[in-house]
Amino acid sequence: MKNLLFTKTHEWVQFLDETTAKVGLTDFAQKELGDLVFVNLPEEGDEVGVEEGFADVESVKAVSNVYSPVTGTVKAINEALLDQPELINTDPYEAWFVEVENITEREELLTEEEYEEFIKEEE
Repeated sequence: MKNLLFTKTHEWVQFLDETTAKVGLTDFAQKELGDLVFVNLPEEGDEVGVEEGFADVESVKAVSNVYSPVTGTVKAINEALLDQPELINTDPYEAWFVEVENITEREELLTEEEYEEFIKEEE
């Protein structure tokens, strides 16, 4: 899956270089949430911090926070999600939320294998 790393709060991270990364929700998270009907994203230029909520998603079940796995500045948001939040359900690993630049800190991230083990323990 394109060199992705994962968090225990079910976000994925794809580092584009040492200080820039895209962040999205995992397939496990979107399945748990159900059909997503609304996404609230930060603004370009906003600061995000490790383990801080930076966005939220609303499903028919509930509203859930999306947490940042890195500290940095929002370089870009995926505006397509604002009109089509269902993209997260149909292709979670293409439906990135934000691109973060000037990353100064990252939380401990899991490899795909470690994340799969973590999910098994949660079920």
